[in-house]
Amino acid sequence: MTADNNIENIKDIKDIKDIKAYLGEDTVFSGTLSFNGVVRIDGKMDGEVNTDDTLIVGEKGILEADINAGTVICRGKIKGTIRASKRIEIHANSEVVGNISAPALLVENGAIFDGNCDMTGNEGKIINLVQNEESESATSV
Repeated sequence: MTADNNIENIKDIKDIKDIKAYLGEDTVFSGTLSFNGVVRIDGKMDGEVNTDDTLIVGEKGILEADINAGTVICRGKIKGTIRASKRIEIHANSEVVGNISAPALLVENGAIFDGNCDMTGNEGKIINLVQNEESESATSV
């Protein structure tokens, strides 16, 4: 399957011209990625993503990153925290490990999601029910 065929499989993107940047399968990127428009990643990325628009992680994409985006569409693998102002989609055969926050969430059958999900918009107001070990030892002294 060619990269163009992978791009055409994304239902939400009406035209290939909507994609502003594409990181192919052989691409390895480390750092902060900030952009406007739609970006698709089929390579490997380590770092941080910041956008008000759409991030697509293709079938071959592997991200170890903290993501702040408008919409995140995952068809590959993401490890890290995802905050989306509009929507997160985790498609079949994809994997997300980490905490997510978004007002709308789609998880297809066959997808793996391992983490916590906040859809309230009150992420900063959530109180941990289980204290971590450092907090427990500080309060028991």
